[in-house]
Amino acid sequence: MTDNVTTTAVPALAELTTLRVGGFPAALAAPTSEAELIETASELWSSGEPWLILGGGSNTVASDDGYPGTVLHVRTRGIERLEAPAGEVRLRIQAGEPWDDVVAHAVAHGWAGVEALSGIPGSTGAVPVQNVGAYGQEVGSALVAVDVLDAESLEVRRLTASDLELGYRDSIFKHGYDGLITAVELRLSEAGTDASALGSPVAYAQLATALGVSLGDRVPLDDAREAVLALRRSKGMVLEPEDPDTFSAGSFFTNPIVPETFAMQLPGEGPRWPVADAPDDGPALVKLSAAWLIEHSGIGRGFALPGSRAAVSSKHTLALTNRGGASAREILELATFIQARVSADFGINLRPEPVIV
Repeated sequence: MTDNVTTTAVPALAELTTLRVGGFPAALAAPTSEAELIETASELWSSGEPWLILGGGSNTVASDDGYPGTVLHVRTRGIERLEAPAGEVRLRIQAGEPWDDVVAHAVAHGWAGVEALSGIPGSTGAVPVQNVGAYGQEVGSALVAVDVLDAESLEVRRLTASDLELGYRDSIFKHGYDGLITAVELRLSEAGTDASALGSPVAYAQLATALGVSLGDRVPLDDAREAVLALRRSKGMVLEPEDPDTFSAGSFFTNPIVPETFAMQLPGEGPRWPVADAPDDGPALVKLSAAWLIEHSGIGRGFALPGSRAAVSSKHTLALTNRGGASAREILELATFIQARVSADFGINLRPEPVIV
């Protein structure tokens, strides 16, 4: 094993994840360059021993028992501007670069295309895996390609956005493809030279209301970013050490996608949105609001099971929080209870969004 792996003074996974739960791994590898990342991951795959990839830890529920193998903590940093046609910006970003730093960098330089994805925690390498989206933007609309260390060949491959089969919180990485993203390439629009440049058309009603504009209007990039950050703070979705509502994995459940005929049987006031990329040979699909389903199954903000240190966020029912000293078991007990209530009331099985280790 390379010198990047240490077996002493290994931190608990609770220290490396935003939910602040999880025991100790057997070992930790923390490469800080792309070459070291590729070398270390290749050795770990070749060893046949269990190992776990961890970026910013914002989408992970780690076991109280820890992890029996090596945790590969991706810490590679760097944003490189590539050659591109006039009016276009191409960026190659290291997998360990904090995602919100990428957005802040783009906004500051007058580059549009990801400003609505402000405030999302975690590392850039994890963003395509989930096809992260918020407030009317998805990373897939800006994604050109990723560089991936393939688990089978142990060679670095370039996969285009179309190769990744991106969908709602979905990609080939969630359907059996085994590989480690080492870098991400984005295509942005050169809207201006600084944050006062006009960004992409506002495509989400709540964001438009917060900005005082109509859907489709364009506003300065810094205005869009600040409005998104304010909305996320109001929901406890921006990590702030003094606010226990932010000790979470963000949205714990994905919004369910169901046939339109099934959705018609639900209460009429429940939010629903047509799914634009539904298959042509199947029924029309709609996306439902997981938060609405939770609230209308009798689980409100701040709800906790008796004696538990895990609770639904007091700001947003879609987030499960660590109120101080909670265990992973308590988080998952709460999640299971919520799933059971929603299933009993609406016949819908909510799917967890975080990775359960």
